[in-house]
Amino acid sequence: MAVTIYGISGSRALRSLWAIEETGIDYEHVQTSFSGDSKTAEYLAVNPNGRVPALVDGDLKLFESMAINLYLTKTYKAELYPSDPGKEAQAYQWSVWGISEIEPLQMQIVIQKMFMPEDKRDQGVIDSATKGLGRPLKVLDDALGASPYLLGDAFSVADLNVAGVMLLLEMVGFDLSGYANVSDWLGRCYGREALARARAS
Repeated sequence: MAVTIYGISGSRALRSLWAIEETGIDYEHVQTSFSGDSKTAEYLAVNPNGRVPALVDGDLKLFESMAINLYLTKTYKAELYPSDPGKEAQAYQWSVWGISEIEPLQMQIVIQKMFMPEDKRDQGVIDSATKGLGRPLKVLDDALGASPYLLGDAFSVADLNVAGVMLLLEMVGFDLSGYANVSDWLGRCYGREALARARAS
């Protein structure tokens, strides 16, 4: 039975579509939007939160993109999942960091720029969130000063998860010119063929 991913590429589900494309396994992609499709009884049986993405693999049902990606890489693409316990812990660290330090602030910008009519946008919210992102972006920039990827010389699930979170910043054209290491790293991550396939799915 093929693994099934629910979601659309124009949502947070892109993170997990990217991950499953990295694995190279066969899978079924059920186009599920973050509005009506995700509120049906059938979908709520998979993800009771009524959000995307979600994954089904045999009897396993998973929600939350970071958990899905950690599972997919550990199970189906060992090269992307660290075998060393310390590195594994760092992969979890960066995954949690991405959704706790970057995502809340970036979502304030996304909501204003992508979901609010131009005449209703609050530039003060955008400016405040942009300023707030300075601290975590400096942390990330410093971490990437020592190696090309978060766990060393090779792309891993840590990079996939943090760069996956930051896809939304890319969508709103966030200025990263002050963070050269982050910009270079995102260029390497976003140039991967698996992401191109996920965007087209």
